[in-house]
Amino acid sequence: MIKNHGSAAPLQNRPPLIAIALVSASALAYEILLMRLFSIIQWHHFAYMIISIALLGYGASGTFVTIFQEKLLLHFRRNFICLVLLFSVASSSCFLTAQHIQFNAQEVLWDASQLSKLFLIYLLLVLPFFFAASAIAITLLQFRQKCGAIYAADLIGAGCGSVFIIVLLYLVFPASALLIIASLGSTAAGIAIMELQNKSPTFIIAIGLIFLVHFLLPGKFIQPAISPYKGLPQALQIKGTSITEQRSSPLGLISVVESPVIPWRHAPGMSINASIEPPEQLALFSDADSMTVLTKFNGDYGTVAYLDQQTSALAYHLRPIKRALIIGTGGGSGLLQAGFHQVEHIDSVEINPQIIAIGQDNKNFSGSIFDNSKTKVHIAEARGFVSQTTDRFDIIQVELLDSFNASAAGLYALHESYLYTVEALQQYIQTLSPEGYLSISRWVKVPPRDSLKLFATALAALESKGSDTPEKHLILIRGWQASTLLIKNGVINEDEIKALKKFCRERSFDLAYYPGMSEKEANQYNLLKEPYFYQGAQALFSEKADFLQRYKFNLAPATDNRPYFNHFLKASTFPEIIRLRGKGGLPLMEGGYLILLATLVQAVSASIVLILLPLKLQERPTYKGKPTFYFHVFLYFSAIGLGFIFLEIAFIQKFLLFLHHPLFATSVVVSSFLVFAGMGSACTKRLLQRYLPEKILRTVLGLLLIQGVLYIPLFDQLVEILLRHTILVKILVSILLIAPLAFCMGMPFPLALNSLSRSGPALIPWAWGVNGYASVISAVLAMLLAINFGFTAVIITALIFYGIAFYAFSKFSGENLFFPFNPGK
Repeated sequence: MIKNHGSAAPLQNRPPLIAIALVSASALAYEILLMRLFSIIQWHHFAYMIISIALLGYGASGTFVTIFQEKLLLHFRRNFICLVLLFSVASSSCFLTAQHIQFNAQEVLWDASQLSKLFLIYLLLVLPFFFAASAIAITLLQFRQKCGAIYAADLIGAGCGSVFIIVLLYLVFPASALLIIASLGSTAAGIAIMELQNKSPTFIIAIGLIFLVHFLLPGKFIQPAISPYKGLPQALQIKGTSITEQRSSPLGLISVVESPVIPWRHAPGMSINASIEPPEQLALFSDADSMTVLTKFNGDYGTVAYLDQQTSALAYHLRPIKRALIIGTGGGSGLLQAGFHQVEHIDSVEINPQIIAIGQDNKNFSGSIFDNSKTKVHIAEARGFVSQTTDRFDIIQVELLDSFNASAAGLYALHESYLYTVEALQQYIQTLSPEGYLSISRWVKVPPRDSLKLFATALAALESKGSDTPEKHLILIRGWQASTLLIKNGVINEDEIKALKKFCRERSFDLAYYPGMSEKEANQYNLLKEPYFYQGAQALFSEKADFLQRYKFNLAPATDNRPYFNHFLKASTFPEIIRLRGKGGLPLMEGGYLILLATLVQAVSASIVLILLPLKLQERPTYKGKPTFYFHVFLYFSAIGLGFIFLEIAFIQKFLLFLHHPLFATSVVVSSFLVFAGMGSACTKRLLQRYLPEKILRTVLGLLLIQGVLYIPLFDQLVEILLRHTILVKILVSILLIAPLAFCMGMPFPLALNSLSRSGPALIPWAWGVNGYASVISAVLAMLLAINFGFTAVIITALIFYGIAFYAFSKFSGENLFFPFNPGK
């Protein structure tokens, strides 16, 4: 048993709960902010590395406190305040240092130094979380009889922090938010001084200096250092280009770039025969990459005739279009294209209001394309809008807004997109008028990936819809850079085929598929070694299962359960990738997936070095005469760590469709999980006054398993029913769905700590570390499982982990949970 060195009597009854809550809020806000910042300076897939980094910091803190607990507790007040101040300093300095490390995800397999750079970034960003978690861990040990209250303050504070950062990102740019969060850490230290009654002048001066440094940091020093491989930095290398305006929100950082010397000529899928150039354009970059353009327009549609030379214009040539829906308004090219073809009513959907605001504020440049009598722009998520509208459209056009370079490099591999799933295509088709078209454009890659996967997804959507002849509903064409797939809500007729051939012949677009097409008609203009697109489309009809199995890339249709449309990598191609290392094998690799695997390797390695190895070297006492006690404690805290994060990750992804954006989904899900888990933790103290911890845990885990099993079949049905409601209603429903599950998930940790406080109090920080270790690897493992088997598999696995915890607790608590207890103590 550890002695309580140097702790005054009042301290025993007054843990710094407000400071704990504020530190947890700052740490969670910092974690979400890092996801936002890395989406800007690198790419979206770094979000999972950030989750792993945060959890490693928490895990390493448990080991640190286990080894040095006597020294840390000897001067608890001083050490707690120091750790909180270190979090404040590290949260800003570590990121500002890490972002200047020149790391390129695409070179990881070819340049060994890139892995070292990634590992250095990883370790730097661990530090803030390590300091915050260490402060919480020593508090748990110092006030081990109040573990429930401390754990509740930790979780509730973290939950509030995840909401706070979303609000903050609407008010300030991410760089400014970084300094505000760092200052919150200093504020927490100030509150701790009051709560712990340690008014040392040194600490007060240190807090003042930290505030002053954060306030005086020059703006240029804190600006995001964007990877030179992203679109915006590359564009700024062009002579005369400059950023004229920037707008920021949780949805993205929008940069407006003009290029007066060398004009923009952005027209994806443009014909090699085109003789008409685009008018003057302004480029709009989202998070320094995905580019769209605002085109100069004076009301004369003749000036934008170049839009008729794109593959996406095909549907307008097959039959008259009276009503169109454009998904992904962007800079308005789709609106101009529909207007050029004299569409009478145009609806358009854009999730980011900043983009529309920029267009509306630049009417002198772009005219009134976003606001006129025949155009209506809706700020909404596409799936939500389609499920809600009662209108029917002659064409639904999904715009091509991805960056070509990032897409070609596989940097969208981990990007969840519910726009291109089987269920999404079914919804679009149901929203078409009879004989209407769904038009989707994608970048052309060789060997074919996007186009054929989209074709396979369309085929699956038509078959699921009950079509007996799906081959009669599809058309696929390609240019030198982009392809367009048409899905008709009806059978394609001879007149349409004639118009199709004329359209392609005049623009030198290649036919890839239409009903009754022969191979000799393919590969006529933009020549490939073989007519790969035609051959792939035919194989998907004639030998789909065999073709999907033997094809070098993953072309299995994306679904709402596995919404990774851009994930093409197959495990079977890894040996070939290794053989081609340095010999042109880059097209086979996906940068996003590679980062996920590298993160897993680094998470496991760092966790072993920082958590498990130090604990292994410690003396291991045998408690209660049971040699296996240590193992069952390890098993229990590992299982609940894995189970908690698996469920959290699965729910973030599940609610992404419901709440429309990764940051919204992360904020609502994480805050709901943490707040209600905190409430569950807070309730354990009262429950323990009436019941044995073993009986409480048996009931809680039973309820948790029942709820998890019920969510699997019911969730998708609820989403389908509620998708059409407002975002406020969806947030409230999300909270109500998560609350009972999270409430139960908050109890296993403090209940086990309560048991340990009696049987092995020295193991409390060690248990914290083991739980952190399991959480570190679980964030990445959950994503690998979701990518390959779907989110349902992640939820089922999480429930299995809780079942393992149920078994382990029965062992180290000395009781058998599988038989009833007498109530009471």
